[in-house]
Amino acid sequence: MSASRRCLCCVKYLMFVFNLIFWLGGCGLFGVGVWLSFTQSEFSSLPLSFPSLSAANLLLVAGGVTMVTGFLGCLGALKEQRCLLMTFFVILLLLVLTEVTLTLVLHIFHKELDTKAQDELKEGMKDYLTDEGLKKSWDNVQKMFKCCGVTNKTDWYLVINGTLPFSCCSGGMDQCVEGWIEPCYQKARQWLLDNILSVLVFGVCIGIVQILALIFSLLMYCQILRAEKYLD
Repeated sequence: MSASRRCLCCVKYLMFVFNLIFWLGGCGLFGVGVWLSFTQSEFSSLPLSFPSLSAANLLLVAGGVTMVTGFLGCLGALKEQRCLLMTFFVILLLLVLTEVTLTLVLHIFHKELDTKAQDELKEGMKDYLTDEGLKKSWDNVQKMFKCCGVTNKTDWYLVINGTLPFSCCSGGMDQCVEGWIEPCYQKARQWLLDNILSVLVFGVCIGIVQILALIFSLLMYCQILRAEKYLD
C-alpha cells in the first residue's frame, strides 16, 4: 500500500469517528430539545419568545441539522466521494458560521432581545380572557414558577380591569389581591440559566468536533484528489 493510500485510510477513519461523535452529539441536542419541549408543553400557547420555549426550539433545529450533517460526513468518509465530502464541508462551514453569528448576536443584543420578547409576551396577555389555551398556559407558568406578570404583576391590571388572575396567588383564595412578587420572565430566564450549564459544555464540545470535522473533510478531499491524479 502506497504512503498516499495509507494516509487516506488514516484520515478516512479519523473523519468517520469524528462524524459519528458529531452525529451522536446531534442526537443529544435533539433529545434535550424534545425533553425541554415536553417539560414546557403546558406553556405551548405562549409566544415563542418565552425563554424556555425559545431554547427548546433552538435545540431541536440545531440537533436536527447536526444529525443530518454528521450522517453526510460519515457517508462521505466511507464512500470516499468528493461530491459528498464537499457538500458536507460547505454545510458544516455554514452551520459553524451561523452558530458563531448567533452567539455574537445574542451576546451583543441580549438586552434588546429581552425587551422585544417581553413586549411580545405583554401583547399576548391581552387575549388572556378570550383565548382558553393562552389562559391555561399563563396560569400554568405562574403556578409553576410562583410568579406574576411578565415584568411586574401590574402587567395584568390593563388586561383584567385592575385585578390579578387567581394563578398569581397560592391556591384556596377567593380573590387574588397581592400576588407573587417575582416577574415570570426573569424567573423563567433564571430557571433556564440554572439548567443550561451542561448543555453549554456539551455545545462547546460539539463545536470542537465540528472544527476538527472541517479539517479532516478538507484533508480527505485533498487526499482523494491526489490519489486520483496518481492513478491517472
